[in-house]
Amino acid sequence: MSLIAFVRTLTFSSRFCANSTVGVRAVCKEMKTTVLRLIPQPSNGPLSQPADRQDGGQILNLTVTALKDGQVVAVPTDTIYGLACLAQNSEAIKKVYDIKGRNGNKPLAICVGEIQDIYKYCKVVVKKELLEDLLPGPVTLVLERSDTLNRDLNPFTKLVGVRIPDHPFMRLLCQMCGEPLALTSANVSTQASTVAVHEFEDLWPRLAVVVDGGPIGHQSRLGSTVVDLSVPGRYRIIRPGCAFSATVAVLENKYGLLEDSVS
Repeated sequence: MSLIAFVRTLTFSSRFCANSTVGVRAVCKEMKTTVLRLIPQPSNGPLSQPADRQDGGQILNLTVTALKDGQVVAVPTDTIYGLACLAQNSEAIKKVYDIKGRNGNKPLAICVGEIQDIYKYCKVVVKKELLEDLLPGPVTLVLERSDTLNRDLNPFTKLVGVRIPDHPFMRLLCQMCGEPLALTSANVSTQASTVAVHEFEDLWPRLAVVVDGGPIGHQSRLGSTVVDLSVPGRYRIIRPGCAFSATVAVLENKYGLLEDSVS
């Protein structure tokens, strides 16, 4: 898989203040955010020159560096914009919850680059062909977690949602990180999902990198279809999302799975 892109970088500083844990004095520090504009080349367009390829690599390198430094970044996916951090970094996970104002009892999904990565972090009870029929794509598969996954990620449940977005930048990003990303929507909790970076501009000062991939294509804001496949021979739709009908057709018609409607 290749990624060809152009880059325009904007760096700005803003002052973020938080209450000190000792006394009432506010602690302020400068937060720098780098905004990178990712412009994928049309599939039917001419091949770009090597310099363009290097620009695409620059965006990936800057984003990987921020993630490995324990920071939170905003990224485009095949459904909506997301906030991401390294799933194995407990402090970074806390930052995601803080930025979103998210209830600590609501889980985060993980994002990986390849089908084989799922087997490292999840216990899979369906055929590999089923995974390949649904992924990459706008579907989150809920499976039992393996012991390899960070115990501080969703410690209240033995299950975890896993995604492989049908987006070349996201897949390359996961591959370059060499470990899963924790992924959630780029918005304050209770607010609408976002399909363009300006829609969550209020969060930028608390992010290390914002990757602007342009408006998300279908702009449905429904997010991925979330389906529980942790029980052999059964499936349960947790969120219909944007690929509900196609997902159910694969599960029932091709693999004969039965719907489990028990909540």
